[in-house]
Amino acid sequence: MLDLDLQVWTEFLKQNWLVIVVALVVLFLVLNFVKTVIKWALVLVIAACVIIYSGVSLKDIGDAVSTVKEQGIDKVAEISKTEALNMMKKEAAEAKMTRNPDGTFSITTPNLEVTGSEGADKVKVMFHGVSLGEWKISNALEVFIQEAKRNSQ
Repeated sequence: MLDLDLQVWTEFLKQNWLVIVVALVVLFLVLNFVKTVIKWALVLVIAACVIIYSGVSLKDIGDAVSTVKEQGIDKVAEISKTEALNMMKKEAAEAKMTRNPDGTFSITTPNLEVTGSEGADKVKVMFHGVSLGEWKISNALEVFIQEAKRNSQ
């Protein structure tokens, strides 16, 4: 429970602020009006109820936050890939290929950088300086590479 991040705690507090306030008011009343051992027993029972309740809720909230975060990252990657492919079409005429002695190449445009090896079936793509990972060479990428070769001769 201690390893949960701040986002989970803030989400829990937003959703359960009323329960926490009620628990604190009850604790305050118990501490002020009950002056025996029963007071501390009630404090422990109330604290245990809040902790048990929050433990279940925090786990659920943590799972939900993780799921939303993963879906968001996947969606951003999908949008970035689509934008990068559109940018390849637009900037193909400006693409310049640099061949290295070790058989690798690098294609650059104002917004893209594609690196790979001759004959490989995958290339690394960077869009606006952000890596989009390794892509399998598709028709669009093949056309982009061929255009860069023509521009560099």
